[in-house]
Amino acid sequence: MRTNEELQKDVQNAIKWEPLLHAAEIGVTVKDGVVTLTGTVDGYYKKKEAETAAKNVAGVKAVVEQIEIKYSNNLTKTDNDIANEVLKALKDNWAVSEDHVKVKVEDGWVNLEGELTWNFQKQDAKNCISYLPGVRGVTNDIKIKSDIANAIEKKDIEKALKRAWGVNEKEITVIVDGTHVKLTGFVDSIFQKDQVEQIVWKTPGIWSIDNDLVIEYDYASL
Repeated sequence: MRTNEELQKDVQNAIKWEPLLHAAEIGVTVKDGVVTLTGTVDGYYKKKEAETAAKNVAGVKAVVEQIEIKYSNNLTKTDNDIANEVLKALKDNWAVSEDHVKVKVEDGWVNLEGELTWNFQKQDAKNCISYLPGVRGVTNDIKIKSDIANAIEKKDIEKALKRAWGVNEKEITVIVDGTHVKLTGFVDSIFQKDQVEQIVWKTPGIWSIDNDLVIEYDYASL
């Protein structure tokens, strides 16, 4: 069991441990497992890195991310410049078919739309543009539409979860409805919740997932 103060210290140390965030000024507040991050960084990728570091700390139930991005005054890029760089990054990524992704940029914020066949392609589309200078945020609205017509086997998903290290599959219920999968049950951390979802996304034929797993953790009263 941890107090809010102990969890706050763990998150602060996790953020400082990341090489990209050594010099970043990021504030951390905690209440009952909900972590709020504040501060300013000079790149969207650093914002993502701080959020990921916080999520991977045991006991964190949710992360409220309020970090601002402030680029150097020497960086002068228009939305058109950023859009062209995003399109090039997507084209250079072998995993993503750029013909199936539409890009919109407004005030440095990138919106991705379209359809891809696998979730890892959707994630790669976002990741490959995260390091581009000028990007202030990414909304990933790409839909998954698998071209595999085979029925999704619940038992195959359950076997995959059983093989995964650190996942207690006995605490997780898998519900399959056509091309949709719903996950319910309990896990110990956000990291595990995301891990379970990524494992399930590897199942051929899935179009969408509802991840309703609940993070169960005991907190000491202050």
